[in-house]
Amino acid sequence: MVTITLMGDLETIDGERSLACEPDVPLSVKQLIKQQGRTLRQVTRLLRENKVMVTVNQRVASEDTQVHDGDEVSLVAHDGMGTKGLGPSFY
Repeated sequence: MVTITLMGDLETIDGERSLACEPDVPLSVKQLIKQQGRTLRQVTRLLRENKVMVTVNQRVASEDTQVHDGDEVSLVAHDGMGTKGLGPSFY
């Protein structure tokens, strides 16, 4: 089981801050998030815009980091300017 923890202002579409999933094979953080579909739609959008910081097992990671059974993935939104990163992009 992989645990995904959403930090800061991030949450699932249902207002949850944590969810667990059972990936069949090791996959990247990006694939794991996309696999959650509608539940993490906001996170998927922010990830595309490079506005999400990722850690895997409390170590700084990237969207390409491989995730394995038992890992804990934490995600926090940012925009590189000290704000929450949840506003619209203007570029």
